[in-house]
Amino acid sequence: MDAKSLMSRLSGLADSARTEVGALRLALRHPRTPVSAKVFLVLAVIYAFLPFDLIPDFIPVLGQLDDIIIIPLLAGIGLWLIPRGVMEECRFRAGLTRRRL
Repeated sequence: MDAKSLMSRLSGLADSARTEVGALRLALRHPRTPVSAKVFLVLAVIYAFLPFDLIPDFIPVLGQLDDIIIIPLLAGIGLWLIPRGVMEECRFRAGLTRRRL
């Protein structure tokens, strides 16, 4: 793989990530998003920015793995609880917003 195609793929991934984050922001404000999904997504964000961890980092392996496991787990549960139609609508709206910029 040459550098140009690698940069192209990375740029595409970055655009997808921005669209997905925008869709999640819209989903959090959507009236049909269940409160339980909002709670799990907010907990994932809060845990990511907390200055302390449930399992301290000085404990070998487990200290680093808690961030890798807990944050995606909370976010995954939150996404799973959002109705598919709501996420499709929010992804569509986020994609339109990205294209206009």
